Amino acid sequence: MAHLFGFWESRAFYDSFMARSHDRLAATQAGTFKNIQVRLFEHRCDVKVGFRPQFADADVVRVAHCRVRENRVEHFTLMQEKVWNPAMAGSPGMLRGVFGEAPGREFMVLSMWDSGAEYGKYRVDRLERLALRAQTEADVAAIEGDIVAIEPSWTV
Repeated sequence: MAHLFGFWESRAFYDSFMARSHDRLAATQAGTFKNIQVRLFEHRCDVKVGFRPQFADADVVRVAHCRVRENRVEHFTLMQEKVWNPAMAGSPGMLRGVFGEAPGREFMVLSMWDSGAEYGKYRVDRLERLALRAQTEADVAAIEGDIVAIEPSWTV
């Protein structure tokens, strides 16, 4: 399995690419993959510092894709701002991240870490306590996530 993350300067550039180049490029990739899922998330806020889509200093990326219950979106986004973002920002080894939203109450949290070991410390030490404080179980209908090792030759 591979995770590919693309970051666009603006929605206008994304829309232009989709209108002018996507189909031609997609045709050249036919048969190179078995299953693909694409999601477009709008930037809600940065985690820690101004997000830069540069991966050279990161060893792993943690991505969480959340589907939030209809009546809990406001609480979920508030808890991201008040509980999760400060906890990640204060964790040794956490470089930066981004919180995004897609239609249909879907959210993505992408955080970059300087090592898998540092992310592992954050996860073991804090995850359960933070989830209780943020009432994550009440907010989130479904969550999928992964720890993605950065492959330097794939970064552009």
